[in-house]
Amino acid sequence: MSEELLERIYTINLGKVLLSPNNQRAKRAINMIREFASRHMKSENVKIEEDVSHLVWERGIRHPPRKIRVKLTKDDDGNILVSKYQEEKKVEEKQKEKKEEKKASASKSDEKQKKE
Repeated sequence: MSEELLERIYTINLGKVLLSPNNQRAKRAINMIREFASRHMKSENVKIEEDVSHLVWERGIRHPPRKIRVKLTKDDDGNILVSKYQEEKKVEEKQKEKKEEKKASASKSDEKQKKE
């Protein structure tokens, strides 16, 4: 049996969490993430990874983030996994390589000037 995964990336707006009482906001944010995943991936079995939970709770129960970027993955059995989305940083790597090349060429020219 081939295991097909359906992956989607979403930005979840958690602004309505602020309507909840101060001491229930982070818990409400987790529930909103669970409901969002269930609604958009059309399944009731939702598991939230620890990284996402830590991201919501890192500023305490009273101040959860307004938005959160997540990757939703659904397997053949209908289980949904909510994980933290991490962008691929290819552009930044290319910029770093260019900077290193410039530094290397600059240091070579400095060495030539010192020899003369």
